[in-house]
Amino acid sequence: MASTAATAHSPAEAPGPLTVDALVDATPASRDRFVDLLRVLSILVVVLWHWVFSVTHWTDAGRLTMPNPVGDVRLLWLATWLLQVMPLFFLVGGFSNLAAWDATRRRGGTAREFLGSRLQRLFRPVAVYLAVWAAIDATARATIADYPGVLHWGRVVFVPLWFLAVYAGVVLLVPATAWLHRRARGLTIVGLGAAIALADLGRFRFGIDALGYANAALVFVFAHQLGYFWRDGRLTEPSARARRWALVAGGLGALVVLTNLGVYPRSMVAVRGEAVSNMFPTTACIAALAVLQLGVVLVLRPAAERWLARRSVWRVVVAGNGVAMTVFTWHMTALVAAIGLFTALGGGLGDEATASWWSTRPMWVLAPGVILAGLVAVFARFERPRRPSPT
Repeated sequence: MASTAATAHSPAEAPGPLTVDALVDATPASRDRFVDLLRVLSILVVVLWHWVFSVTHWTDAGRLTMPNPVGDVRLLWLATWLLQVMPLFFLVGGFSNLAAWDATRRRGGTAREFLGSRLQRLFRPVAVYLAVWAAIDATARATIADYPGVLHWGRVVFVPLWFLAVYAGVVLLVPATAWLHRRARGLTIVGLGAAIALADLGRFRFGIDALGYANAALVFVFAHQLGYFWRDGRLTEPSARARRWALVAGGLGALVVLTNLGVYPRSMVAVRGEAVSNMFPTTACIAALAVLQLGVVLVLRPAAERWLARRSVWRVVVAGNGVAMTVFTWHMTALVAAIGLFTALGGGLGDEATASWWSTRPMWVLAPGVILAGLVAVFARFERPRRPSPT
């Protein structure tokens, strides 16, 4: 009994965040580490894009806006075929969610248990984020005369939340989409692709604009469903090399054809002056990009897995995943804080991608990066996996 009591109060087993080394040591040999690396890289790309490749400036109405320079630089749209990582994030999500759903089913768990577990880590840092911003805004309203509110001047700080809302919606569908995948994987993915094509046809040919918003859901469910194919092993077998290259060729070919029809823009992000954006309302081009990205990551996977087998490399990836949602949630706040300091010191924000604007890009990595590091140090505790209570 004394031994049991001592164990129950052991500091090593006390509830609290797990250390990075503990998570590294607990990694099973069967884990597809490339998935974790891609999750970290996806969020890093989003953060750097918002900081570096957005012409963030104040409008005449006193609002922050953040167009990008893609339309101002010849052929820069090609970079968006690589740097638009939203489809990749949903691919990774499909892999991870199917793995978690299968594990829940094996141990006799329910859909409610699965969804509660998956959504808790997603929404806990978001709830803290919204609470902090509500407190900041309330304090500013009480102390600053004629303060218009963050929803007037700084909606950009909430940019990450729309993506999280879409992702949460896709997660809620996992019990149903996983069931469909197990019973009719090919028919399901073909059906989703056909629905996406028909929605775009109705939108662009017959002017039914509401179908564009339907595709905003269908395209990301499609990308998430592709992640199931990665998880079930059909595409990672040594004999599946031709299938992997077929995905690369098919996705790239579809993108080239679609963006030369005169209907879809070539950029995979919104561009100033273009009436149509592939990203929102989401179009079939993003679905084609998801196919291309899946093919590319599966081709690169064997070499990446060998590299990730090194403890030093894997430790960095584990550490990054432990704060990924915190980084994603707070990165725009860090940018806004940096802009506030820069403006207070007399700096001016340009609204065009001029040579002087490009020359300041390194500063817009360093300044918000330092602020974000401080925010992560404070708020990452709400995201990190926790050691279960000994009780």
